[in-house]
Amino acid sequence: MYKLALWLIFMIAIITGDIVNSEDYVSSEWLEVLKKSFSKWGETPSDWEVYRGDEFQLRVSVAHALEVAITIKALMKTFKELDVRIGIGLGDETFVGASVSESNGSAYQRSGRTFESLKTQKRNLAIATGNPVYDRTFKLVLGLALDFMDDWSIVSAEIVALALERPEASQMEIAGLLDIQQSAVSQRQKRARLDLVLELLEYYRTTVKELM
Repeated sequence: MYKLALWLIFMIAIITGDIVNSEDYVSSEWLEVLKKSFSKWGETPSDWEVYRGDEFQLRVSVAHALEVAITIKALMKTFKELDVRIGIGLGDETFVGASVSESNGSAYQRSGRTFESLKTQKRNLAIATGNPVYDRTFKLVLGLALDFMDDWSIVSAEIVALALERPEASQMEIAGLLDIQQSAVSQRQKRARLDLVLELLEYYRTTVKELM
């Protein structure tokens, strides 16, 4: 029981990723948007870092890992032709360094290996839990979701990013932020398949509770 309690306390999620097609932009155009988003999830360099120009790593809670990853994807896809590759690793943290990139544990190792495998798999998002059954399930579910998320237009990505960053905001409030009609917000949310994104996030949260 004591070992189980320690596992629950120290189980974390590590997100490792890079920006797809970053060479098509001056980094200042998207970097500040990325850093502003990261700052909501912790402090740099202990919780997040951007390095080698367009690569990044974050330490977040297990419950929020997929939400953070999809938010990052949506934010980057508000820039034409940009996207992200993200490998999420769930597990423990056995060493805490001065920065997140210096720390170690199974969450870091799974995240790094998963991220490195994405190019050969020609996928942009994957999760490694250490449990083969859960990993296969997430691979299938995320594969289906990426079928439409990879094709988000700029306005679709914008509407998803707003919905995830302001979950309590009404359609009317979002319409005010975008200076559009409420009906247009509803249409954009439908085109972005926001309902499926929210269902996916709920499925993820429920599933990782079972995993823990």
